[in-house]
Amino acid sequence: MNMDTKPKKGLLLQAWSLLLKPTGRWSLGAILVVGFGAGVFFWGGFNTAMELTNTEAFCISCHEMRDNVYREYRGTIHDSNRSGVRATCPDCHVPKPWFYKIKRKIQASNEVLHKVLGTIDTREKFEGKRLELAKHEWTRMKETDSRECRNCHSFSSFDLSRQQKRAQIRHDEAMDEGKTCIDCHKGVAHKLPAGAFNAEREMNETWNAAHKK
Repeated sequence: MNMDTKPKKGLLLQAWSLLLKPTGRWSLGAILVVGFGAGVFFWGGFNTAMELTNTEAFCISCHEMRDNVYREYRGTIHDSNRSGVRATCPDCHVPKPWFYKIKRKIQASNEVLHKVLGTIDTREKFEGKRLELAKHEWTRMKETDSRECRNCHSFSSFDLSRQQKRAQIRHDEAMDEGKTCIDCHKGVAHKLPAGAFNAEREMNETWNAAHKK
């Protein structure tokens, strides 16, 4: 038994001496400790910055959002209702899972570019781009099975008996046909752009053709 433990102790002593061995002015152990501390500090700062960009205040700090879509959102069911539960900009437009959140933030760098270019810096420019912007968001939500909607709404939690008859029928059909929230609930927080119905039909035809079994 002693013969087995001696080699193990020897390896531990060698590893410890390696950590204490100086490399230039610093020991390897000190470098690891400093590196770990720096990593924790960086990660904390990164996540803090990430969360600051996931607030309604940040979203409407750009006048393009504040003067257009945010103004339309005010007073809707997602903004003000009898329960007091609100869905703010990031609740609907920024994924909660970390990987998808980072992916969305990278995509948002394109929005920063267009902010600099002034692509939608007037009401007229925004209206000219509204349908295109809406289609991008509808497509994103379709591809993710309305993931952000499902943070609050879930078919499995529906009590259809407590819904209005029309909603009961539509939700029952949606569950049977495998539909997702955005298929029926476009324009619930923002005004539908001109040409929305034709665009929706074309998008559905394209989607069905691409996913035909």
